[in-house]
Amino acid sequence: MHNEFDQLKNFPDISTLRPALHSLCSRYGSVARLDILAASQAGKRQALCFLRLDSAAQEQQFMSELGVGRFGGDLVVIVDLLTPGAMTGPGASAQPV
Repeated sequence: MHNEFDQLKNFPDISTLRPALHSLCSRYGSVARLDILAASQAGKRQALCFLRLDSAAQEQQFMSELGVGRFGGDLVVIVDLLTPGAMTGPGASAQPV
């Protein structure tokens, strides 16, 4: 995992995660689209973040530097959200796909 994603750990919901993710992504260029979907599995809450930057070169730099992958043409980042009642700490993570 890249340290840049550490700042995305433990947000309580998508609405508070969105500005932080947008800020991280905008360092690589203008964010053309950012869609975030909530997911929950086995008591773990996650945000599936699909994004596009303005140019293919910006997206390639983002992928190379942060280890992010693509799904259906979009860049994808999976972020663990704060689980109500769970302790924050080393178990929380944000993962590039």
